[in-house]
Amino acid sequence: MTPTSHYVQLCGREIHYTAWGDASLPPLIMWHGLARTGRDFDDIAAELAGTYRIICPDTLGRGYSQWSADPDNEYCLAFYARQAQALVDALGFQTVRWVGTSMGGAIGTKAGATTLKGRITHLVLNDNGPALAQPAIERIKAYAGNPPQFDTVSELENFYRTVYKPFGWLSDAQWRRLAETSTRRMPNGKVTPHYDPAMVRQFIAHPDDYALWPEYDALDMPVLVMRGVDSDLLLQDTAEEMTRRGPKAELAVIQGCGHAPALNVPDQIELVRRFLTQ
Repeated sequence: MTPTSHYVQLCGREIHYTAWGDASLPPLIMWHGLARTGRDFDDIAAELAGTYRIICPDTLGRGYSQWSADPDNEYCLAFYARQAQALVDALGFQTVRWVGTSMGGAIGTKAGATTLKGRITHLVLNDNGPALAQPAIERIKAYAGNPPQFDTVSELENFYRTVYKPFGWLSDAQWRRLAETSTRRMPNGKVTPHYDPAMVRQFIAHPDDYALWPEYDALDMPVLVMRGVDSDLLLQDTAEEMTRRGPKAELAVIQGCGHAPALNVPDQIELVRRFLTQ
């Protein structure tokens, strides 16, 4: 199955999303990480498309979505959560399931406690939690805020294979697809990652944006936390605390990867499938 491509105006900005599955099926939002795109979910979406209507947005400033003209006010979880509500409303969904990787999980947490309170029925937080390790944030800022440029897509793919090695196992074809769906060509002819570098202004203009314990404690739906065993962003102590407070999440530690599991192999897909049906 291949996805269909769509564009919608949300809070005054054009947002791109891919859709999988029949429109009559229960809706499932899959939201990607900080410097990624909705195409990261191709493998799991293809597997679950017989059960759900799956919507995979490109966050503002990423992929084919519009770049913000007001980075300091719009590249932040509060604005993303407003756009998430606008997306759900525009598509006519009353309630949704939500799978969020890294930043996509934080958006789900923020929206689940505010703009979409009572409307997210199941929440999967893929290597994300309400407290993140600062050294890992600094690592992500370092590569995301100053994206490299290369002469060829092959060179950019090699960069992705290095920086995203913690995703775990990907086939050669999956690495190639990741590269091709994450590439834009510059006016000088070089290629670079497909996002607005200004999106890292979030960490400057909103330094506490990912401190989400109050929002997490307010969640009232079942939550599954997937933590890469080698993750340097979601620490084990934080993940365990998430099982004791707020929605008392179910915790699954994923072997063979760090930040963040790619949700591209059968064991990970089946874990998500089982949780979403409970």
